[in-house]
Amino acid sequence: MRVSRTSPRSAARDASSSAGFRAVARLGYAVNGLLHVLIGGLAIGVAVGAGGQSADQSGALSQLAATPGGIVVLWAVVVGLLALALWEFVNGVLIPRGDDRKASKRVGAVGKATAYAAVAITALTFARGASTSSSQSSTSFSAALLSAPGGVVLLVIVGLAVVGIGGFFVVKGARGTFVRDIRVPGGSVGTATRALGQIGYIAKGIALAVVGILFVVGAVTFNPGEATGLDGALKALAALPFGTVILIAVGVGLIAYGLYGGMRARLAKL
Repeated sequence: MRVSRTSPRSAARDASSSAGFRAVARLGYAVNGLLHVLIGGLAIGVAVGAGGQSADQSGALSQLAATPGGIVVLWAVVVGLLALALWEFVNGVLIPRGDDRKASKRVGAVGKATAYAAVAITALTFARGASTSSSQSSTSFSAALLSAPGGVVLLVIVGLAVVGIGGFFVVKGARGTFVRDIRVPGGSVGTATRALGQIGYIAKGIALAVVGILFVVGAVTFNPGEATGLDGALKALAALPFGTVILIAVGVGLIAYGLYGGMRARLAKL
């Protein structure tokens, strides 16, 4: 009797076509959007001097943990982002091999999966009643990398890679190519969706680019304390001439990105 064997690619394809899997992945877009709305609000708070929580994922998750019913939302963040990470990874596996033009898409899918999974793990920490700091994690990562052989070069490469990702977000927003990921509705809703996406992608890209620059600065100065992640990047923007205005604009942009994430939860091509 022949035993039917299912290839990993076939199993991945079957999983990606599951209605339940798609529904939870859409939840991932929604909770990711919520986190960006909170981060944008925290960034504006930093700009106007109403500090407190760090303006990054840890600050947003801490804010959720402190609200009534926040533990339920935190678990939704964990489940949604893990599902979204798995979705991105599975779709990366399904990209045909042997085509160099598809290699960047595969790397991008794996990169996004890793990022979503990292935030999900951070959310899990808060959901279980503990806490963590993204800024301290970035600093610790930089210190560990700098202490390794060739660490300065490696940290510069990491920083430049993050700057490149930021640039990709800016270009994607400016050109409006993000609409390829969604089914754009007609009328005013479609116009609002495009506007939120353009503003949001550009703001997200600027924030990521500054994070990458700080990694490079940390490598060049051999000071891991300079590489402080998103919170440090936003505070670095605040220190620039007209920094308050710039940071408020970026904060509003991150809120726009979050609202677009909420729209994408319903409109994404999955």
